[in-house]
Amino acid sequence: MARWRTDLLYLMAAGLLANAAFLAPVTAAAAAPRLVIPQPVHDIGVIFEDQPLEHVFIFTNAGDAPLQIRKIELDCACSAVDYHRLVPPGGTGKIVFRVEPYSGLHKFCKKGDIFSNDPENPVVTIQLCAHARPFIEIQPSHIIRFDGRLQELQPARVRLISHQKAPLAINGFTTDLGDRVGVTITEEKPGQVFEVEVANRMNEPGAYKGKIELQTSSDKRPRLILRVFADIVPAPAKSP
Repeated sequence: MARWRTDLLYLMAAGLLANAAFLAPVTAAAAAPRLVIPQPVHDIGVIFEDQPLEHVFIFTNAGDAPLQIRKIELDCACSAVDYHRLVPPGGTGKIVFRVEPYSGLHKFCKKGDIFSNDPENPVVTIQLCAHARPFIEIQPSHIIRFDGRLQELQPARVRLISHQKAPLAINGFTTDLGDRVGVTITEEKPGQVFEVEVANRMNEPGAYKGKIELQTSSDKRPRLILRVFADIVPAPAKSP
């Protein structure tokens, strides 16, 4: 009899607990903000290198609590931002992203990391991209190197390509290398493409460095600088 009573009491207690769990109110999830940026990457396209960049990124707060933008960290000192710091639930904010001129060349992107109180995505990245064309392009590079044995050194050739509407002229050059190099400038395409040939003139092993400064008719690029580095080693000694 005692065991029967104990089992009955156990079943009654279990039933009361089940009913209590069924009747207990469901605790609502804590309210939270949610940062949404429909287009976090914007490509401006092709520009010239002297053009400043600016774009407005739109963001929304898709959550049910106020969204706070705590800070935006930029990857370049050439960039700056202005932005809304507090956006209510369902509200919209703006981030104005600016990049100074001459801050990139060819294809480049500048980034900004947005730190907010969004618990699911506390850091979101935006990017402003462009393809900056130089007014005068130097191919393959403005760096010229003469490395190796004297007998094996060949003249270096650099092409200057103008992307300006006005015809370009190379009016002359100066160099701090003296007679260690020879410079020849040839016009390949009138007003647009030039070839600069630089030849080593030093007849003994040694190292030197310096620059060749080209004077142009461009008001955007009145001078172009080629940098020259040489490390000439002696020929191997002949066997007796």
